[in-house]
Amino acid sequence: MATIQAGRRRRRRRLRPAWRNTLTGWSFILPNLLGFGVFTLVPVLALFYYAFTDWNIFGVAEWVGVDNFTRMLGDDSFFTALRNTLYYTALHIPLTMGAALGLALLLNRKLRGVAFFRTVAFFPYITSIVAIAQVWNLLFSPQYGPINALLRALGAANPPGWTVSADWSMPAVIIVSTWREMGYYMLIFLAGLQTIPNQLYEAARIDGAGSWQRFRNITLPSLRPTTFFVVVMLTIGSFKVFDLILLLTDGGPGQSTLVLSQYIYQKGFEENQFGYASAVSVVLFAICFAITVVQFAVNKRRAS
Repeated sequence: MATIQAGRRRRRRRLRPAWRNTLTGWSFILPNLLGFGVFTLVPVLALFYYAFTDWNIFGVAEWVGVDNFTRMLGDDSFFTALRNTLYYTALHIPLTMGAALGLALLLNRKLRGVAFFRTVAFFPYITSIVAIAQVWNLLFSPQYGPINALLRALGAANPPGWTVSADWSMPAVIIVSTWREMGYYMLIFLAGLQTIPNQLYEAARIDGAGSWQRFRNITLPSLRPTTFFVVVMLTIGSFKVFDLILLLTDGGPGQSTLVLSQYIYQKGFEENQFGYASAVSVVLFAICFAITVVQFAVNKRRAS
């Protein structure tokens, strides 16, 4: 009997540190989980309910079934916002990836002042979006902006109108967005580059491989996990772009830069059509989810 009790006491002593460590871990993550549940999970679940209702935030939400989704099929503004979002995404992702990878390759070398240049490249990402929009609107000014002044000096008789032109407003937004975000993704690519063993490059040089061959056969394959992460993050970020367009062009001129996120904002917070705005949000979520699933499937097939 005494032996059994002694064994139980030993087991309890072994379990106490484990329970203490578990409670300590939960004490650290519980505030974040509570915040996520209250401010993210509950609103998202409510969103799926309100997408099937007619609700203007006042009174009780009236269940209307799929009427909101049927309404989208005849909503020209919705399809305009969808086309603009796809246009922005299709150009923003490759341009940002190319600029970020180019910067990472350039700043991965042992250069004097390389830390300073990395900081300069990253600085736009942490700069106030309001300040960025104001400065770039001045730079894009058709009459007085230095960009068009430079184009005129180079011989362009009719330089673009940029943010005041329906044809050039979206390219202007893409340029600013790429400039702002390439520093952040440069750091991610830079971290991936620094995990590639130098022995691989040395062996390739001994075998006579040139710079392009080393890049194509060593750098790109080694960066596949990093590239996949960047593509997924850029895709999600491109589909939910909002603040830059709101401050730079406010969706105009006309609806030339109206995207789904801003359309949701207009319907919900400006027109109080929260049921319809929720339905559009569900569609945006479904698009992002479907594209992400396809990206994971393609990446898994390539890795196998």
